[in-house]
Amino acid sequence: MPSFNLKTTLIVDAVTCTALFLLCVFATVTVAALLGLPSDVVTVAGWIGLPSAALMLLVAFQKEPSKGLANLIAVGNLGWVAASFAVIAIFAAQMTWLGIVVVAVQALVVLEMALLEAKGAAALPRPAATA
Repeated sequence: MPSFNLKTTLIVDAVTCTALFLLCVFATVTVAALLGLPSDVVTVAGWIGLPSAALMLLVAFQKEPSKGLANLIAVGNLGWVAASFAVIAIFAAQMTWLGIVVVAVQALVVLEMALLEAKGAAALPRPAATA
């Protein structure tokens, strides 16, 4: 498996966030029915994806990627993972089996992205201190 650098990881993450946005905002009823989640939860998840993707692309295409923003993205992804498992805990009784599997698996994929982004951010040089 090839190792991803920070730029590649951020681009892949941005693409998945954009796909999430498109599916959850423009196919809300279908996605909600397949997962067994309230439409509002699906819509909010989708709208979170759009600014996340924009930030990821901003950092990916910076000449010198911002260590702080890269770390913010990694931390944000960890928050997404926690929220995903909270969604399962709160809505498990009404979720479909497919919904539980999809939410759990995407949370684990996002966790991997967060770890790769944190590793990439750690490899960036520290910002120069200003006097």
